[in-house]
Amino acid sequence: MAEVLLFHHAQGLTAGVSSFADRLRTSGHVVHVPDLYGGRTFETLATGIAHAEEVGFGALLEQGRQVANDYPTELVYVGMSLGVMPAQLLAQTRQGAQGAVLLHAAVPLDEFGPWPNGVPLQIHTMESDEWGDAEVARELADAVNGAEVYLYPGDRHLFTDDSLPDHDPITAEQVIERVLTFLARVG
Repeated sequence: MAEVLLFHHAQGLTAGVSSFADRLRTSGHVVHVPDLYGGRTFETLATGIAHAEEVGFGALLEQGRQVANDYPTELVYVGMSLGVMPAQLLAQTRQGAQGAVLLHAAVPLDEFGPWPNGVPLQIHTMESDEWGDAEVARELADAVNGAEVYLYPGDRHLFTDDSLPDHDPITAEQVIERVLTFLARVG
C-alpha cells in the first residue's frame, strides 16, 4: 500500500479528480487530495489557468510544499496537469519521496534540479495534446533511469477526469491500471 499526495489540475478539485483518487483508494492506497484553490473550480481550462496565473505559479508551488509538510515524507506524489508542478517539485526536492506520477504534463528536469536516485517516475499524456508536454516527457524518460512514459494517441488534455468533456474512458482506464501497478510496486 502506498501513501499518495495528489495535486489537482487547473480547473480545481473537480468531481473527476476526487473520482480518480477514489479509484486509488479502493485498491487500498491512502490518498490525500489538497485543494489549492480553496473550494473554487472552473468551467474551462482557460479560466482555471487564468486563476492560477492570478494567484501565481510560485505561490501555488509554495502552497504545495506547505501542504506536504502536513504528511509523512514517504509519499508518492501525483499531479494532474498544473498539479504536476508541485508533485514534480516535491518528488525532486523532498527527502523520502517514494515515486512520482505525472498526468497530462511534465516539467523540464532542470526546473527543480536533478532527479533523485532511486525515485521511480511514471508519466501519462496524449501525444498530440498541446498542453501535455510530450517532448518534455520523452526528455525525462531519457534522463531518469527506469522512467515509464506512456504517450497515448489523441489530443485531449484532462482525459482522466471523468467530470470533464475531455474524459476518455478507455484511455483513463489504462492510466488507472498502470498507476495502480506502479503504486503496488513502490508502496
